[in-house]
Amino acid sequence: MLAFFHPTTGEVRVKCVIHSTNAILHTWFKEQLSEILKELPEKTSLDPETNRILWAAWQEGLSIKVSLSQDLPPLRMLLIWDNLKGHHTPEMVLWLFAHGVMPLYTLVGGSWLNMAESIQRILVRRALEGQNPQTPKQIMAWLEAAARGWNQNPTAFEWGGARAACRQRSRNRRHALGGSGACARRPIRDKLNLVQKWQSVCQLTH
Repeated sequence: MLAFFHPTTGEVRVKCVIHSTNAILHTWFKEQLSEILKELPEKTSLDPETNRILWAAWQEGLSIKVSLSQDLPPLRMLLIWDNLKGHHTPEMVLWLFAHGVMPLYTLVGGSWLNMAESIQRILVRRALEGQNPQTPKQIMAWLEAAARGWNQNPTAFEWGGARAACRQRSRNRRHALGGSGACARRPIRDKLNLVQKWQSVCQLTH
């Protein structure tokens, strides 16, 4: 399942394929990116030096930096990509630069940093959970239908959003036990306090 996901709006573009070779992947990506870019407002042209500084700012702190083209158009989009070999092909990267798109790669083994992975898992559950598809075409049709249904009422994504706050509230309601990872839903009474209370009661009865 090839997917473009816009976290701010929650909109997802999906295409299911039997094979995901570079020829198939790059062709579809270019088509979708071209459509998305047409919908964006035009960027004000900057002087070449300022424009290059703007592009380079998104590479600060990276241990491996993509070599920027000599002539760069105004920066129009950031594209978060998994660190796959096919995403680094010079032809594709140069095409992105020429269209004002800055590719940013997730860490190796860090695909969870790409929110498209999250929306794909959601769509797979919605489309296939409890079902018994018989053919690949049936699976593909159901996944694309699930994406269309999602886009009718999409949910925006954000780091540390409502779900993270809910998990934090849940953790706050638990009490750690003995410094381990185990927790209780109510505090365990301190044995020393019980002894002190018993001693104070004994003193009062004398």
